Amino acid sequence: MERLKKIGEIQPKSSKDVKNSRIGLGFEKLDRDVFDPEKAYDKVGALGVKWIRIQSGWARTEKEKGVYDFAWIDKVVDNLIERGLLPWVCLCYGNGIYGGGAEKVYGAVGVPPIFTEEQKTAWSNYVKAFCEHFKGRVSYYEIWNEPDGIWCWKHGVNATELGNFTIDTAKAIRSVQPDAKIIGGVQCLRHIDYMNEALSTGMCDWIDYISFHEYTSDETNVFERVDALASLAKAYNPNIGIIQGESGSQSRSGGAGALCRGAWTPQKQAKQLARHTVADLMTDVLFASYFSCMDMIEALGGTVGDKTSYLDYGYFGVLGAEFDEDGYSVGEYKEKPSYYVLQNIASVFAEDFEITKLPVIFMQEGSERVFGCDVHRNDLTVGAFKRDNGAALVYWKPTDIMTTLDFESTVSFEIYSPYDDVKVIDIMDGSIYSVPESIMTRDAFGTYTFKNLPVKDTPLMVVFGEF
Repeated sequence: MERLKKIGEIQPKSSKDVKNSRIGLGFEKLDRDVFDPEKAYDKVGALGVKWIRIQSGWARTEKEKGVYDFAWIDKVVDNLIERGLLPWVCLCYGNGIYGGGAEKVYGAVGVPPIFTEEQKTAWSNYVKAFCEHFKGRVSYYEIWNEPDGIWCWKHGVNATELGNFTIDTAKAIRSVQPDAKIIGGVQCLRHIDYMNEALSTGMCDWIDYISFHEYTSDETNVFERVDALASLAKAYNPNIGIIQGESGSQSRSGGAGALCRGAWTPQKQAKQLARHTVADLMTDVLFASYFSCMDMIEALGGTVGDKTSYLDYGYFGVLGAEFDEDGYSVGEYKEKPSYYVLQNIASVFAEDFEITKLPVIFMQEGSERVFGCDVHRNDLTVGAFKRDNGAALVYWKPTDIMTTLDFESTVSFEIYSPYDDVKVIDIMDGSIYSVPESIMTRDAFGTYTFKNLPVKDTPLMVVFGEF
């Protein structure tokens, strides 16, 4: 990068500054009261993300049959909206006062209310009360969380049950809020058969979106995943869209939850966030949500009365925390490197843009920078975006995040652009560079030739015009 001239840095936008965005963040697990949202609101609002996922917390809201206390989640929703964020709600989990085993599970996680008529009626009444209460503040509702995982459908995963449960819940939502957007599936595992069976119940006629979760150190998996889900959904209902509802990685080893066995570091987490989020933006998802705002306990498999069973720490947060003896996230919530990377992406991709194809041809030239040759096009992940006043080409080499510390090489390509203002942006640190004539030339017809431009294993963007 030293051959480029740094001319500035990305200027962060707060969520209040952003009208539209395809970037989201998780604000989950307050149904189990595992962190202090008051210490997180301002820092999350300063990120510039828009979509913010919260969980409704039936067990925390209805502690006496038929009596709903929304005070705790009112504060959450109102504080997020005040900071320019758009809350979307995952309706979950069970409720121990209606039995069915939920009374034995910490947070009633993964115990759906489908076993008795009393449970079904109580759930429907709760959903209606929730939607009525938050009408005008919340428009997007997601039904349950990761039902294809045994941790969230504890009596045994069953796609037909999920399909029927989704239909019943959607009916309750629509009866109160007919124009609500309903999100189903919430699938965490990479299988088509589960979603196909769920859609075949008629669920396909009651949802607007399918959401999926993608925890991986190889972000290129997301392209196949979105294409598969979109194609499957189209076979049932061409109006169903796709949402990436959770992705993320840990910032250290020794934790619990997805990818926990990896030798993660804060820098690897930041790299994974950058690559996965930009890859998500290269697909047709409505938005992509990173999990999560905070380091917090996972709390998916705990037993009531056995504190040790749910002191399972997850280090997914873009904000780091310490934990007290009860597993509560305490101390100062400190920004990790991943926080600033997410802030950079949210700023660059704020407001509307389109996925596009640009007239670009990569050439593998000799490169004295590496005493060899440029990286071949087939070894790169490449995407392009456009706005009315500019375009951007993004690329990186998708190395193995877990084994490659810092990859650097060069690329060469020709590209046509009508814009004469060209910059290079490094998503990781937010640096903005001009490109010298020794690397970039432009002919009289608007064709640019870039020779031995830097390439890394994190996204670099060549920006044309005022993208």
